[in-house]
Amino acid sequence: MMQQYLRLKAEAGSHLLFYRMGDFYEMFYEDAERGARLLNLNLTKRGTSNGEPIPMAGVPFHAMEGYLSRLVALGESIAICEQVGDPATSKGPVERKIVRIVTPGTLTDDALLPPKADRMIAAFVTARQQRQEKAGIAWMNLASGEFLVCECTLEMLDNELHRIAPAELLYPESYRPAPEIGHTSSHTLPDWHFAADGAQQTLLEHFNVDSLSSFGLEHLPVAVQAAGALLRYVGTTQAQALKHITALRVEHGSDFVILDAVTRKNLEITETISGETSPCLYSILDHCQTPMGSRLLRRWLHHPLRHNGTVQQRQDTITALIQAQQTGALNATPVLEQLRQALNRYPDLERMATRISLASVRPRELASLRDALAALPSLQALLNQYFESAQILDDYKQRLALSPDLELLLGAAITAEPSLMIRDGGVIADGYDAELDELRSLANDSGDFLLRIEARERERTGIATLRVEYNRVHGFFIEVSRGQADKVPDDYRRRQTLKNAERFITPELKEWEDKVLSARDRSLSREKLLFEDLLAQLQAFAAGLSICASALAELDALASLAHHALDHNWVAPELLEGTGIWIQAGRHPVVERSIERFTPNHCELHTERRMLLITGPNMGGKSTYMRQIALIALLARIGSYVPARHARIGQIDRIFTRIGAADDLAGGRSTFMMEMTEAAAILAAATEYSLVLMDEIGRGTSTYDGLALAWSIAQRLLTHNQSLSLFATHYFEITRLPNEQATAVNVHLAAAESPSGIVFLHEVQEGPASRSYGIQVAQRAGIPAAVIRQASRELARLEAQNDPSSQLDLFNAGSAPELAPELNAREEAALELYQRLEQLDIDELSPRAALDLLYQWRKAQHS
Repeated sequence: MMQQYLRLKAEAGSHLLFYRMGDFYEMFYEDAERGARLLNLNLTKRGTSNGEPIPMAGVPFHAMEGYLSRLVALGESIAICEQVGDPATSKGPVERKIVRIVTPGTLTDDALLPPKADRMIAAFVTARQQRQEKAGIAWMNLASGEFLVCECTLEMLDNELHRIAPAELLYPESYRPAPEIGHTSSHTLPDWHFAADGAQQTLLEHFNVDSLSSFGLEHLPVAVQAAGALLRYVGTTQAQALKHITALRVEHGSDFVILDAVTRKNLEITETISGETSPCLYSILDHCQTPMGSRLLRRWLHHPLRHNGTVQQRQDTITALIQAQQTGALNATPVLEQLRQALNRYPDLERMATRISLASVRPRELASLRDALAALPSLQALLNQYFESAQILDDYKQRLALSPDLELLLGAAITAEPSLMIRDGGVIADGYDAELDELRSLANDSGDFLLRIEARERERTGIATLRVEYNRVHGFFIEVSRGQADKVPDDYRRRQTLKNAERFITPELKEWEDKVLSARDRSLSREKLLFEDLLAQLQAFAAGLSICASALAELDALASLAHHALDHNWVAPELLEGTGIWIQAGRHPVVERSIERFTPNHCELHTERRMLLITGPNMGGKSTYMRQIALIALLARIGSYVPARHARIGQIDRIFTRIGAADDLAGGRSTFMMEMTEAAAILAAATEYSLVLMDEIGRGTSTYDGLALAWSIAQRLLTHNQSLSLFATHYFEITRLPNEQATAVNVHLAAAESPSGIVFLHEVQEGPASRSYGIQVAQRAGIPAAVIRQASRELARLEAQNDPSSQLDLFNAGSAPELAPELNAREEAALELYQRLEQLDIDELSPRAALDLLYQWRKAQHS
């Protein structure tokens, strides 16, 4: 057995091997030690190797999915080894083989997949094409059957991988350095997997075509290399052909608004900066009734669109849903609510279609599919009733139309409440197969026969308490009490002795038992065969089911956005072909949900007003204002309504953010270095169609260095990149920039002082702020009163020494300042006295010590 295990382990390689033994999946040697540590299992020993005990750990086969999900979450891959031979005819160990490999990116089982998120697997390779280094990327959603490719420059590779966000990433062994994409499980494949000829042949054979030109791949040779390697790898992990991968789609990065990893994090699109799933933009928008709708909404948020065509179609559909809601009868259930209730009846048809193609769908899933198909006509009738005039919804009606043969087949084949697994029986409906019905009748209808035997034997033996019974361990038997056992006939054969009873079997009863139990075994075998045949028939409907699932997902996601827009008074933005952002009374979509009253603000950015220089106090709302503009623009580019009184959003190619302070100590980069790295990336890639958010740039170094950098970066954004920019700063010197650059404008977040302290008005007003209120904010944060008083005195002294119109006057042109004349002795003494006084902590000074100091200073003054 261990020889067989070691052969299979060599085939599994670095994957953990789950080796089926009876009711357990066992692991041995290093796998056992690693599995026990990861899963908190008991590590035992079995047998010896070279005189040393062999470590062993295992998990019950019926609980395997729970353990698999924990391992996959840790980034592990597992090879599943099953018995494929017949124990009755095997000599030595029963034949076993690896039937599938479970990896983080190749999950299809519903129990292993997150219901509201996709699990992608991707592969990339780089090559020189026409004197330029290019990257080819291929990625696949095995659970839905999507297979996509793209090509990009080497500089864009990280951004594209972050956009795709694969759970598993493959790349050639020769690629250095290894990519870092969040928590992605990354590993290498031999370089020859990415060879051009072999990759192309793999794709041609899978799609059964002579050329890849029909997929638009004739001019994307590097993407073909990645796609072939990916398809080959995924094929080795599955027990059968990938029949549901029927198309390969080319995706162009220019179709999407590019969001790099920093921007996705700072805008808190699908998780907060701290890594929580709520509250974020996705969590407040997700009112979807189906898992596939939630996943589609998440994809839209991470892939906002540049071009207006598809975006406008989505917005028009949301408008149609809202108008149907507003024109419905007052005494009826709201139309939108009817639609959402109808969608709530549907299971995850998208992933179910894939499992049908892979023949891994379970009986209860087919029962839920049967019930869902029965609800389709009512959904179609709802669309026809309320949206007849909305031409945009005709497409959904067509895609929802499935062949009636599918519902008829499932209705005839699957019983009302099937068992969880086919091995338990009770899945195929009565009347579907005559042979199965006969076997079931023989196996189950033994009651009358047993009653006849019991009555006859009581009369023959004179034992009135004699009973004929059955249990799963001992089969059929005749039971009599111990006191009556001497009355049994000679043809009774003892089967079991209990404390108060004896159990017997007769030749007649044994013959009946063999016949019934054989019928049960044959019934289960017949049912398994019929179920496999049913799965083969269902594969013809898988493609249509996928189309129907995509329509349901889109309707669900759009209904969710419409529901949120109605509940929170959002409006349809006007989509423009040019560049510019006009927002009246805009609100932050997440923050407005968490506070009692949100102060809306305007924003105007266009070719003649490219940069807003935002000043104001800390906690005044600068970062919130900047983020809300970016989120409103993002929502508009996915087709959603937006939180504003009115909005006009033009073309956007990228959104950049430089917000907050973070370091990369492991990578040897300080907070300021990270800040400059992000700023450099923005200056290198931003265009006139980009939206740039810059918050407090230059604060990580000395005042003069930081101010000089902030001024120069703002100048560069205005004159070279010409981006639409929100530039928040505490350097008041930069507020002079509009005097030199007509496209820069000063705005500030208003605040006021009251007897109880600073009051943040959170209102964006034209012009620069007059002060930063840093000491007042520090006071509210709980800084000790002594520190606040000393800081106030130091601020007054600094302001007295400088021109009140600026803190440093760095950018004033003019001659070098003249040197001050030397101080006389009396002035020096006075300055020394002033400096010592400034250094005193008066609150800690006793009256006697204060008097002593006064005498010392008076003496020094007269000496």
